[in-house]
Amino acid sequence: MDDNQMVFVIDDDEGVRDGLSLLLSTVEQSCELYKCAYDFLDSYDPDRRGCLVLDIRMPRMTGLDLQKKLNEMGSRLPIIFITGHGDIPMAVEAMRRGALDFIRKPFREHDLLDRINEALALEDNARRQELDRQAVNDKLKALSEREWEVFERVADGEMNKVIAADLGISERTVEVHRGHVMRKLGVATLAQLVRVKIESETAADSVLSA
Repeated sequence: MDDNQMVFVIDDDEGVRDGLSLLLSTVEQSCELYKCAYDFLDSYDPDRRGCLVLDIRMPRMTGLDLQKKLNEMGSRLPIIFITGHGDIPMAVEAMRRGALDFIRKPFREHDLLDRINEALALEDNARRQELDRQAVNDKLKALSEREWEVFERVADGEMNKVIAADLGISERTVEVHRGHVMRKLGVATLAQLVRVKIESETAADSVLSA
């Protein structure tokens, strides 16, 4: 488990909180305990990593309400709901809203630990992908306007002579710009260059659809 990842346990039952804290300590996983959703929101930091183990039914603000609030805030923390037998329809609704899983009380300890490990792995992978996307964006921002034009056309499969004719420059100049682009982006092949363009377009689409 990543030392930087925290399991946030939110449950109004003190016995459940203490039990989960003891369980997580047996696998040396750090956790923080909250008796209600408001307490968690008061200390929420979008830069903190980990996952939530969240009770469905709590006074004042339910687990579903907290999930909705976190979604609105753009949180990417995976959520595992723990629920009583009568809360299954609510848990299904939580899954539709993006929860990773729900576990019925009383739950088996190893089942919950398995789900927590899965949640932390998913969060870690998502964070790494986000860092990779940011690194690509930073490299793209370093391109000049002309280099960007050459980058897009080369990545779309256009020949140097076609690019040169369209931009009113020589093929040699296109080759120079192409070399600068590949160096700035840290790629060595055309396939890698195409991949950078696809990733940048995918990231842009994600922002527009958010």
